[in-house]
Amino acid sequence: MSTKKLELEAMSLDDLWSLHEEISGILSDRIKAEKQELEKRLAVLGGGMAALAETSGPGVSSTGKPRRKYPRVLPKYRNPQTSETWSGRGKRPRWLVAAMKSGRRIEEFRIGEAAPKLRQRA
Repeated sequence: MSTKKLELEAMSLDDLWSLHEEISGILSDRIKAEKQELEKRLAVLGGGMAALAETSGPGVSSTGKPRRKYPRVLPKYRNPQTSETWSGRGKRPRWLVAAMKSGRRIEEFRIGEAAPKLRQRA
């Protein structure tokens, strides 16, 4: 065993605890200084975190290009009970899934078209 380890084993619990507190204080001071130095370097290199937050707003992608504007999609389906609508894009809403499981067809919820009716003879 090394002599330093023997010295630590020979120390009392109070002495070891005070040594631990002293070392913890020195470590936290050095970590804070290192963090400040890294933040300074980051600010010099890329304008810091504030510049990153400004460029990655809702209209800008991660590559820096502005996001393409998509036209508004009109709803195609309507829930007759709550008047909630769905455009037909993306995941089907819960109300439509539940209605289809109960045996109804998706065409029954189409907006602008009346529900499918039986043909009447003239």
